[in-house]
Amino acid sequence: MRIAYLDRTVHETDGEPKPNGGVSTLSKSIDLQGSFETGDKTTIASKDFGGLYSTKPLALIKPAGSDDVSRVIKAASRIPRMTVAARGNGHSINGQAMTNGGLVIDMRSTEENHFRLLNIKGSFFIDVSGGALWENVLTRCVSRFGLAPRSWTDYLSLTVGGTLSNAGVSGQAFRYGPQISNVAELEIITGKGDITVCSETRNPELFFGSLGGLGQFGIITRAMVKLQPAPDMVRWIRVVYTEFDEFTRDAEFLVSRDDGESFDYLEGFVFCNNDDPVNGWPSVPLDPVHGFSQGIIPQTGASVLYCLEVAFHYQKGDHPSTVDKVINFFV
Repeated sequence: MRIAYLDRTVHETDGEPKPNGGVSTLSKSIDLQGSFETGDKTTIASKDFGGLYSTKPLALIKPAGSDDVSRVIKAASRIPRMTVAARGNGHSINGQAMTNGGLVIDMRSTEENHFRLLNIKGSFFIDVSGGALWENVLTRCVSRFGLAPRSWTDYLSLTVGGTLSNAGVSGQAFRYGPQISNVAELEIITGKGDITVCSETRNPELFFGSLGGLGQFGIITRAMVKLQPAPDMVRWIRVVYTEFDEFTRDAEFLVSRDDGESFDYLEGFVFCNNDDPVNGWPSVPLDPVHGFSQGIIPQTGASVLYCLEVAFHYQKGDHPSTVDKVINFFV
């Protein structure tokens, strides 16, 4: 998704952006450590997950690091009407990660630039690249350190910089807040091309403006994300409702309980009361073996059903009967 967009106010008579000397001259003037790709190599940057729009950029840039991102923005600022869009994993749905005739920065090329565990006053953080995918961050943190981000998105093939530019909401948000509430520090490339480190106490206006700021304050190239111990085991449960008021009543009850008195993960969704493979019963398996049984739905069931998806974390040493007792108490 786009995590930065730079534009200018121009007169209607102005033409398309035209770098002096052409694309080749522009590429040489930026002096990238990464790559500057044109022609057919820009195809991936001409579309996104939404599939609503298609537009061709002037070039696709794969930066080696923050210095490259800074150089691109500074170069673009010298060309009338030149726009810049940062692309994470392309999961924007309305063309936010694209720019017509402009420069698209592929942030995925920076994924390996940062991955460092930090212990700050007894709290653990992972310092990661803005171009890293959350699924890779989660896997590496759990396998290497036995730790996990406190809050992440329901779909994990998204970049750190992309979701932090929005909010990052999922089933842990009721307990720990969205992802943007679990960040201690950011590195931002501003609209002037300045590489700036910010936090709650250092450049706080830029820090809070960039978190959930839809990329309007700059490109997130690095983030320090708060971690917690990862559970050994997870009990995953789906509860299906025919009545909306019962569904919302139970959801509100569970999210309002104190830590330790409810589930560790909770989110709800709606699905169709039919056999549609994408939106109906087949899309809601209740466990890895059994599909959804429509026979248990009352004849009075409406055209849609409601589902609460919850998870309870526990350790290998916990006896199954103890886990069952705790879950039964919650529900």
